Amino acid sequence: MYSISKCIEYKMIVARSSALEIITALRHARAQGSMVDVTDFSHDVDVLAHLQTAASMDGWRKGQAPKFWKSGGPSVDRPLFHAPLPAEGVLLHTRQHPPVRMTQPVCSLHGVEAEIALRIGQTLDQQQVLALDSDSVHSVVDAMTVSIEWVDSRWKQQLQSPLSMLQIDRLSHGGLVVADMWQPYAHRDWSAQICRVELGGGQTHVFQGSHPLGNPSHVLLPWLLHATQHWGVVEAGTVVTTGSWCQILHALPGQTVHVAFDEIGEASMQFAQAH
Repeated sequence: MYSISKCIEYKMIVARSSALEIITALRHARAQGSMVDVTDFSHDVDVLAHLQTAASMDGWRKGQAPKFWKSGGPSVDRPLFHAPLPAEGVLLHTRQHPPVRMTQPVCSLHGVEAEIALRIGQTLDQQQVLALDSDSVHSVVDAMTVSIEWVDSRWKQQLQSPLSMLQIDRLSHGGLVVADMWQPYAHRDWSAQICRVELGGGQTHVFQGSHPLGNPSHVLLPWLLHATQHWGVVEAGTVVTTGSWCQILHALPGQTVHVAFDEIGEASMQFAQAH
């Protein structure tokens, strides 16, 4: 008979094998611009283990948190979700330069989210983060800028997939464009903040105070607690993008996307043409 420790060890091996299988399938789909049927896999997954498997395949080593993240949630009374992002998918847009061209193959969606990215100004370990509260956490941010998240899904069922499967697909992350025009971070009246999104040179969508949490900095403390507990030290310069001000807008292949936040900055990107 197996001992309890042997049973636990076996279950951990099976879980790692399952994570490797699913993440390998998602990586292949991302590289090929194809989709995977979510019904081919069990939805009862360890989200953290799957994300860490994906990050390890990107070169992450435990003890040091990844440099780029997305964090957010639908409202302040609902759980927040956090996912590390592969560094190769984070692109900088310099003002007055042409839009950043997204060369990564599209799997299923040309979704667009207009966001604010925050940059951490000092290196933090778990004990330092545990000493922070909702007020003092602002002191660890040194700058903010505009970001555009491309929403894509490797799942055939797209955003209708089970939540756990959306999470292990890095919360439906396709790519991230970050404006290379950082502004000093400061408290502001986010309810008055204007955000403008233009798709393909057509109508400009205007939003005011539309962040789902009311304030993009609301993600800071939960995200830092998660990152330092499960991933490692958060180094100075780490960037987190903080949730969409426009829900998800859907662009077309080849379209240019321009996002501007009044008094903060702007960024532009262009999707590849359909083949």
